[in-house]
Amino acid sequence: MAKTVFDVLFEKIAAHKQAVADSLVSGAGKDYAEYRELCGLIRGLETAQREIQDLAQNYLDDTNE
Repeated sequence: MAKTVFDVLFEKIAAHKQAVADSLVSGAGKDYAEYRELCGLIRGLETAQREIQDLAQNYLDDTNE
């Protein structure tokens, strides 16, 4: 099956989230404030991914009716 715009967007966000997580594991957070900022970014990206999944599911449900 061909990738949808939802799939492409989800994958791009997943790659960005992984890059931030990798940098965090590598010690990118110079201090607690930066560590919290990176954790918040990951949390926000996860929220965006859940929203994309919900939108994709709603779209598929609407097109299958």
